[in-house]
Amino acid sequence: MSNRLPFTINDADGEPEITPGSGGLISALNSFAANNLHVPEDFSKTFWVGTAECSPATWSKAKHLLPALTFECLPVFINKTIFEKHNNGFCNSVLWPLFHYFPSYTEFDSDDFNSYLNVSTCFFEVIFKNARLGDVIWIHDYHLFPLAEMVRKEMPGISIGFFLHIPFPTYEIVRLMPNEWQEKIIKGILSADLIGFHTIDYTSHFLESVRVLLGIDHEMNILRYNDRLIKADVFPVSVDYDHFINAYDSAGAQKTRAMIREKFRDKKIIFSIDRLDYTKGVNNRLNAYELFLSNYPEFYEKAVFILIVIPSRTAIAKYIERKKIVNETIGIINSQIGSVNWQPVIHQFHSINFEELVGFYTGCDVAMVTPLRDGMNLVAKEFVASRKDRQGVLILSELAGAARELADALIVNPNDEKEMAAAIHEAFWMSEPEQQNRMENMQTRLKQYTIHSWADDFLEQLGSIKRKQEEFQVKFLDDSSRIIMFDRYREARRRLFLLNYDGTLINYSPYPLSTKPGPLLLELLRNILSKAGNEVYIISGRDSNTLENWFGELPLNIVAEHGASVKIFDAGWHDFLAENQDWKVDIKKIMDRYVRRCANTMIEEKRFSVVWHFRKANSQQSKLRAAELILELNQFVHTLGLQIIFGNKIVEVKNEGISKARTLKNILAQRNYDFIFAAGDDMTDEDMFRILAGNDNSFTFKIGGDASFAKYNLHTPQMIISTLQTLSHMNGQVK
Repeated sequence: MSNRLPFTINDADGEPEITPGSGGLISALNSFAANNLHVPEDFSKTFWVGTAECSPATWSKAKHLLPALTFECLPVFINKTIFEKHNNGFCNSVLWPLFHYFPSYTEFDSDDFNSYLNVSTCFFEVIFKNARLGDVIWIHDYHLFPLAEMVRKEMPGISIGFFLHIPFPTYEIVRLMPNEWQEKIIKGILSADLIGFHTIDYTSHFLESVRVLLGIDHEMNILRYNDRLIKADVFPVSVDYDHFINAYDSAGAQKTRAMIREKFRDKKIIFSIDRLDYTKGVNNRLNAYELFLSNYPEFYEKAVFILIVIPSRTAIAKYIERKKIVNETIGIINSQIGSVNWQPVIHQFHSINFEELVGFYTGCDVAMVTPLRDGMNLVAKEFVASRKDRQGVLILSELAGAARELADALIVNPNDEKEMAAAIHEAFWMSEPEQQNRMENMQTRLKQYTIHSWADDFLEQLGSIKRKQEEFQVKFLDDSSRIIMFDRYREARRRLFLLNYDGTLINYSPYPLSTKPGPLLLELLRNILSKAGNEVYIISGRDSNTLENWFGELPLNIVAEHGASVKIFDAGWHDFLAENQDWKVDIKKIMDRYVRRCANTMIEEKRFSVVWHFRKANSQQSKLRAAELILELNQFVHTLGLQIIFGNKIVEVKNEGISKARTLKNILAQRNYDFIFAAGDDMTDEDMFRILAGNDNSFTFKIGGDASFAKYNLHTPQMIISTLQTLSHMNGQVK
């Protein structure tokens, strides 16, 4: 699914005229779809869904004229006015400038946003008519943010991947949009199963926005939303390496290469090719070239800059303005610096074919790719992939996603014209052995992760997260499972009970210190402990003193502060952390600001952690403040060996390496149990459930209706108590 099909169809004098599309997305997906060998065998057919940009009648005429394709095209027909407001309006006048950090270029218009939603609805209708359960839908780019939510609502079990081809900005940029727009975009993306970005920065920015807007944290880039697991990960899009390097010897490439080398045989050649776009930094590049000629006069009449600009979005005012600025800058350079015998800048404002492009890539000395902000930038990768001769120098913007992979390029700040001018000088003087070494290093990366690797990797990870979702479900305890559990209990010789406290054995209270266990709960635990072979652990985030006061008289084991302190009933307490907790002073200062900013919240200091409680606070406000607190804490704790837990109505900071999971591993390492009963209600219990998932002797319970790695769900603490009461009256075998 992409905004457009990989070509446009125009009605020229009654006859359809087909023009290949341009841009990084079409380049990438065309390369992927063109090679059937890389489409996994379990896909019997591939469809490309996109807007046709023509009438149904013209489409009918054009279908038989389409080039041979390995995929079938499903056109989406959209009213021209709506598409204009969607594409040139919301997409290219709101999302494009905002996500590329040009907020002053943004034009907010609610009609454009409504048209944007309308277009996704049109795409959905095509999907609904053609897709079936078991299919995979791969949605591409910012034009279709709302689409996954529409599909998920009507086809909940279908596999959906989403890949963003542009940067995802920081939340400070996202929040400039109206709240409704923010929420629609984030929830739309979260309706996919797998969300892909070019770099770790973009992934982190997205996860940050999810946390602030929806109060949802992640664990190793996996989110839990609407009872589903969703993964956000990095998939740096690439190029068809073999296609480009093999084109080096093509007739068209050889002709173009020979032409420019002959024409400029006594000159160093810089080459740039870009769409007309203010994000590409073309004018900065030209200014840097002018500064280079001024700073290094020895290259007067010995350098030439070949600049190809591909027309794009020519109906938008900012793009018309950009073309004028570029033309004026080129005119000034050529008139003020050039001579009768030398034109410093050669400028072309139209597209070129593939073999001509490879000829320019391989005929120049330097490729200059310096966008002010770019999701990936495939031009940089195409240049490297084309250089079969292992020569040439790439000057690359540090603000392009490609800079993360192509570290052997000369990396520059695209806003620093002095630095770029110096990089041109360095590139011109770089020795052939150094050029070869740098080029080979970059080519090795591109050979390892081609466009086919990218697509295969994405689809494989999509399948993986779908399998995880099957494990992570709501599964309420039915009568059959209950009977099996009771039988296993009777047959067992050594039984282990792992019981969380708040929200599991007792309902949550707005007052954390008022939930002391009553006589009925204590009596229940005594009954369980009285049965030979039974062993009980109370596993809680509460502090050791509180738990000792409440349960210290019972012959059970206690795990306090998620595992920081453990008491074995006949051996006393053992701490797993040093007493030095100086970091708590700074953490409390940060949390104290949020107590002041959010009414009815409080701080609890434990021996090994500090907790911000918001049980009594306004739900909407407290979620926002919790997300902001986590954001601030993340910036503070990453060098201190601390971790942040976003639990049920709490934000807790504690030392890394302490968890219920580690405690459970220690327990299981000491004894073998043939019956394990584990119950919990929040995120901190999921690690415990995961560890026990493969244990046939375990019965794990998530309290509440959320999806979980636990085998079963029970609605309320009262249902756990009832189940434990039944077990407490049963007799079983003993060792």
